[in-house]
Amino acid sequence: MKRSFIFLILGFFFFISCKKVLTEKPKLISEENFYKTPDEIQSAINGIYGPLKSSLFEFTYPAQLVCYTDFAEGRGSYAPISQFNGLDNTNIGRVEAFWRQLYQSIRNANNVINNVEKNQNLPDATKRKLLGEVLFLRAFDYFHIIRNWGKAVLRTEDNMLEPDVPLSESSDVYKLIEDDLKFAIENLLPTTDNAGHPTSGSAKTLLADVYFYQGKYEDALKFSKEVKESNQYSLVKIETYQDFEYDLYGPDLVTSPEEIFYIKFSRSPGDVGWSYPAFLSIPQSGYYGGGLSLFAIVMDTVNYKVYVNWDKRDIRRQLWFGMGDLGFGPNYILSRKFIDPATLTSGTYGGNDYPFYRYADLLLIYAESEARVNGVNLNAIEALNTVKRRGYGRDPLQSSDVDYKLADFANLDDFIDTVLKERGYENSMEGGKRWFDLKRLGKNKAKEVILANTGKVIQDRHFLWPFPTAEFDNNGAMEQSRDQNPGY
Repeated sequence: MKRSFIFLILGFFFFISCKKVLTEKPKLISEENFYKTPDEIQSAINGIYGPLKSSLFEFTYPAQLVCYTDFAEGRGSYAPISQFNGLDNTNIGRVEAFWRQLYQSIRNANNVINNVEKNQNLPDATKRKLLGEVLFLRAFDYFHIIRNWGKAVLRTEDNMLEPDVPLSESSDVYKLIEDDLKFAIENLLPTTDNAGHPTSGSAKTLLADVYFYQGKYEDALKFSKEVKESNQYSLVKIETYQDFEYDLYGPDLVTSPEEIFYIKFSRSPGDVGWSYPAFLSIPQSGYYGGGLSLFAIVMDTVNYKVYVNWDKRDIRRQLWFGMGDLGFGPNYILSRKFIDPATLTSGTYGGNDYPFYRYADLLLIYAESEARVNGVNLNAIEALNTVKRRGYGRDPLQSSDVDYKLADFANLDDFIDTVLKERGYENSMEGGKRWFDLKRLGKNKAKEVILANTGKVIQDRHFLWPFPTAEFDNNGAMEQSRDQNPGY
């Protein structure tokens, strides 16, 4: 007999049943009192962000993903690669929490969609703008689900109250994501006065990434080119590694010309801040306190080839630093990409934001897509060089001594490998960006890169997470023997 509520205590996480999560209405939101005015609807939309800013994007999700890569090694329960072997309940429980939190956000989005569509008092243009943000967020949630689990239980405003919904194939999930984002593009504005909320440029960038991940490079090129040519964004100029720390990722920044879409955190009352940097920090450095410094994600300076082969002139390399023997051996160093010295005394976590999409990301999507569609050409190389120059402290828009040239690439594969390398330098420690980059190129490529750079051996099962036990217990349309991902 299926149970209505399941409570599991695993480490720091408290789980409730998927059925309850997916059918209860958001707390503190009453249909009788909300959804009447744009301000009330925006308040309900803010509830879509809530589950994302809990331990999902705040703390454990980026740490989990970054530990798989060739730029980082996790310690303790974040030890690399072998953690999902069916024996490690801490990690199995952790990814169950990720599933739950993403579906809480989706549930809240579906609830807003239903109620906004029923509103008879708002002009259609106002409705469409509000729904643009909701559909952007729902697409954002499903994009994280489909990349981590391979399939999804496709819950929309039409079936959100149904307890038994079967898994949908990836093609159906991507169709919903793409449709949601096309609506968002048409109805969101190019700019926003509310930092952290999406614009039409945010939606185009996310859609470009969705196509990019699927290998639909013509579509990825179309939307990344539109964002590039909109002149809405530009790279922050850098001269020192401190400029990266404060002018691009700084804890007191409200926004920057490079920001396309970030999840926002602060040290203000009611917002505990971004705690993921605690994994990267050690209190003695003076960079980050946050009540908890774990120094649990490190780089091996001898055995990790990405560091050994990294040009020492590249300022991004200087974001790694040593603090002596951390207890793991003499070769390990830490990242200071995200720092907030105020947390040493504030009693909160950091004010840094989670940079999901920066203009640098967009340029690199454009560079690879352009080359795949039209061949390696000067437009693709210039986009790549724009990001590289900034990494070396050069003017991004001026030719420099570190530029790649057409003669450097014998063929398309050479260029793709170079873009992959530069994307790694640019995006290291930024949550799942590197891991998703390797996954999108296929299992064999990911295995090859990880093995060559770290010596880690990846099994096929490591590319997808297990579907939660609670989902099988409460969703009658799913069966473990038929639906569970291989290896679990």
